[in-house]
Amino acid sequence: MAQVVVITGASAGVGRATAKAFARQGACVALLARGRDGLAGAYEDVIRAGGEALVIPTDVADPVQVLTAAARVVEAWGRIDVWVNNATVTVFAPFMQVTPEEYQRVTDVTYLGTVYGTMAALRHMSARNQGTVVQVGSALAYRGIPLQSAYCGAKHAIQGFTESVRAELIHDHSDVRITMVQLPALNTPQFEWNRAKLPRAPQPVPPIYQPEVAARAIVWAARHAPREVNVGAMTSVVINGNKLLPGVGDWYLGRTGYDSQQTDTPLPPGRPDNLFRPVPGDHGAHGPFDDRAGSHSPQLFARMHRPTMMLAILGLALGARVVGRMARP
Repeated sequence: MAQVVVITGASAGVGRATAKAFARQGACVALLARGRDGLAGAYEDVIRAGGEALVIPTDVADPVQVLTAAARVVEAWGRIDVWVNNATVTVFAPFMQVTPEEYQRVTDVTYLGTVYGTMAALRHMSARNQGTVVQVGSALAYRGIPLQSAYCGAKHAIQGFTESVRAELIHDHSDVRITMVQLPALNTPQFEWNRAKLPRAPQPVPPIYQPEVAARAIVWAARHAPREVNVGAMTSVVINGNKLLPGVGDWYLGRTGYDSQQTDTPLPPGRPDNLFRPVPGDHGAHGPFDDRAGSHSPQLFARMHRPTMMLAILGLALGARVVGRMARP
């Protein structure tokens, strides 16, 4: 029977690309998000890719809506095999310019939305003792950056929350798996519709990848359920560098973090944002940085094919040793 997958934030960006990636494998994909225009586009993407789709308009900040969505999926398809917590919002602004209401909303969607999604998934997966929860994280789950304090705090919270839940599943001898995928900078529509209080339009910090790179990692993580997957070499550099030299990161980002997150284009006054309500229209998976975004990550390829690559390296080493012996007089 086809795999049953639930994706939050499925109307655009990483969620949209991930829905298509699962659909190419013939999955039944439940699409959860607020924006009905984007959900309609995602539905068509899944059908064209060979999957089956179920659209459930959902604000993940409302636990009742999330739990109801999970029940609808089980009613339609009998079970949930994979739940991908991907929905997020952010505010680009210095901390002292973010209002309490804005901070609350980022936390409710990005962090508590993940909590409610995990709760809904485990209620159904635990009964079957089977399934995988994928938390979509970020290098910013370990390294906070300026101008995104609410988002960074939420991603840090997800990382700690996931560790707690994982330990509880181990204690219960559960076969339900939970994994976290730490993403790099991505070319998604969020930079055109997030709330920003900056002189110039926001951008992801290079190097930038296409959302399909993230989608490949999420699909792979759903299948193999490693503890964590870092996507992109810079993600690993940031996470490991912060463990070794966090003060250097503070200093560097304090001097570069403002300019690196802004383009040279002035931010249009009155630009609509999706913090409290979706921006109308179907915005697709890609943002405005196609000309600067890479479609492949050698680091991710190596991570996904680690056993094969290790065998290849071992074979090369043994071959070199044999050749060396044969070359001796």
